[in-house]
Amino acid sequence: MVGKKSGKALLREEGLERTDNNMDLSTWPQVNMINQKNYYTEYLKRDDQILPLRLQQEERRNRMTTNAKDRDRALAQFKPGEIPVPDIEMDLDDDVGLDEGNGLVGQDALGSKIIVIHPGSQNLRIGLASDALPKTVPMVIARRSPINESEEDGGEPRPKRLKLNNDRLMEPEKMFGDEFASQYGTMCTDLKVHMRSHKRRVLPNSKELIVNYNKRTPPETISEHNDPLRIDWTEIPSDPRKAPAFVTGKDALRIPDSSNPKYKLFWPLRQGWYNEHDYDEKRVLYDDIAVIIEEAIRTQLNIPRKKDWMQYGCVFVVPDLYERRYVTQILRMLLRDFGFARVCFIQESLAATFGAGYTSACVVDIGAQKTSVCCVEEGMCLENSRINLKYGGTDVTETFIKMMLFDHFPYSGINLNRRYDFLLAEEIKIKFCTLNEGDISPQPADFHLRASGQPTRKYFFKTYDEILLAPQGYFRPSIFDHSWKLRDRRRIIDRSRDLYDGSPNDPTSTAQSAIIAMTAPPPPQNTVAINGNGDGPDGMAVSTPVRQLPNPLQRFSEQDRTSHSAIGTPAPDDDDTPAPQGEGETSGMKNELDPSLRDDVLPIAPLDVAILTSIVHGARNDDRKTRDFLGGVMVIGGGSQVPGFYTYLEERLKESRPGFAKDVMIGTPPRELDPQGVVWKGGSVFGKLRQTNDSWINKIEHDRLGARVLAYKLMWAW
Repeated sequence: MVGKKSGKALLREEGLERTDNNMDLSTWPQVNMINQKNYYTEYLKRDDQILPLRLQQEERRNRMTTNAKDRDRALAQFKPGEIPVPDIEMDLDDDVGLDEGNGLVGQDALGSKIIVIHPGSQNLRIGLASDALPKTVPMVIARRSPINESEEDGGEPRPKRLKLNNDRLMEPEKMFGDEFASQYGTMCTDLKVHMRSHKRRVLPNSKELIVNYNKRTPPETISEHNDPLRIDWTEIPSDPRKAPAFVTGKDALRIPDSSNPKYKLFWPLRQGWYNEHDYDEKRVLYDDIAVIIEEAIRTQLNIPRKKDWMQYGCVFVVPDLYERRYVTQILRMLLRDFGFARVCFIQESLAATFGAGYTSACVVDIGAQKTSVCCVEEGMCLENSRINLKYGGTDVTETFIKMMLFDHFPYSGINLNRRYDFLLAEEIKIKFCTLNEGDISPQPADFHLRASGQPTRKYFFKTYDEILLAPQGYFRPSIFDHSWKLRDRRRIIDRSRDLYDGSPNDPTSTAQSAIIAMTAPPPPQNTVAINGNGDGPDGMAVSTPVRQLPNPLQRFSEQDRTSHSAIGTPAPDDDDTPAPQGEGETSGMKNELDPSLRDDVLPIAPLDVAILTSIVHGARNDDRKTRDFLGGVMVIGGGSQVPGFYTYLEERLKESRPGFAKDVMIGTPPRELDPQGVVWKGGSVFGKLRQTNDSWINKIEHDRLGARVLAYKLMWAW
């Protein structure tokens, strides 16, 4: 009897038996599964694995080794019995060194090798950190051009006037449009009511008096040799081949408009942004910024040789709400083009607190073309409190000239696009504008018009309420002309985007989003379909009300009306009511706008509203911080140098929030510092601090990591 064969025997006979020949199925290395319950990695968790931190440790180790060798060498040179000089441990950076030739020691020697740069839309402030005050240079460059800036757009003057069909100018009361006339008339009426309520004398026919006087007063001509304050104009060689390719600084503003060849003024920065309207290529824009700073270093700091710049460090002041492309471009320019040994950055509001000696403050910086508000606490700018408004002292100048022309200003041909007219308008504004109501009365005044190739003309005129209403534009910004400020925005320089998801990654703040939300036009209303065609019963489209955007200032009103005993009460279902602290943020604090609105909507708001909005988002429902910020409002910048500005702003804040009236206090920079130089002074103090060596970026780090090094070096979140 034949036994039954097993399955393995059958498979062996048929050749289907599975055999192992010890060969892998693939030559690709096999990685075993890790134990998910117990695994650990040290990747980028130690300082020695991060290049900037590792270089700092190596530098510190090398410095200690060098100091030890020098100390041993000094001890070995003393003979037996002599008393060695006690070793003084200098905590200065060795790569900066001491300037023994100037007799400087300590922090002054450290500052003598550090250049502090603070650029603005109109002026550049630059100097050594050891200097007491900065050098101020206009942030402008004049380049040869077929036409100058006053001849562009067909010679259209600024401020723009309306014309009749036969190209004749309209009457002064109508040449700026009905909207301006209406707003100007409303402001005049409100001022009269306010002055009468405060028992101030108001003449009933003051306007008629000054208008009649300005109409009939002719100018007086003064010959050039009789003018003791005549201007020295920049001389341009008559031969175009010998004329310079560019002129920077004050000399550019003194080039005659009728020069041969002609020059056109370029301002690389406008409203705190890149000026993309006057440029066709971003490379030319970057080059102009570099040329202006380079010429300022050569002429103002007396460092003509570029090879000597390798011995200097640079502290660069950037805006609170900066653009990432701006910072990375400046870093590349300072390290590669200029060849500085090292560079560090500081924000404007933080630098202001360093310069004024404040530890906690709400910094209000009113510049020429932008106004920034930011709350600073313990050496850090609170991110959600940063606000950047696009108006400043230049808007006050233009509005003041429009108001004077409205009242028959005798120099009716003034054009702010002309260089000498622009300087004249700034001079008149500084001389006459005020916010003291006691100075409002028909007052005679005069000014001298000096133009190249023309005799000096002396004009006589009278002022009334224009000198006060123009600075009041800070609190009623609708009177300013904003029509041109977004022109050609993002035309040649795109916004910075994230490498992974492509979303815009420029810094934002909830306070700035709230300002834009208040400025942006309301969204279109949604229609509700009643029948199949989407119409109502009468064939009309039915609309539903759109929920209004939250108002951040409502939080102050709630704090004024609500006692502390109601903190535990749950908040009603309303966007305008703040939730109790600790239970989450309100929808207003979380309000994030579409990124496109940041470039399509101009952030404009009254100054007092912007300050309160910044404090609301900076204090975050903390009553103690709110009172500290309201009691530490520090106003700086050239736009704030209007007599009576601090008192007027304090009154506006007290009227807006009577519950905090006793806490509101407007502070000025201490120690009689110039408000325009406080930010630069803070940058110089920051550059001389011994603990700031962690913020310095050198060329090796930038060559290896590029802009990524900013994430490790900046004092704020990049």
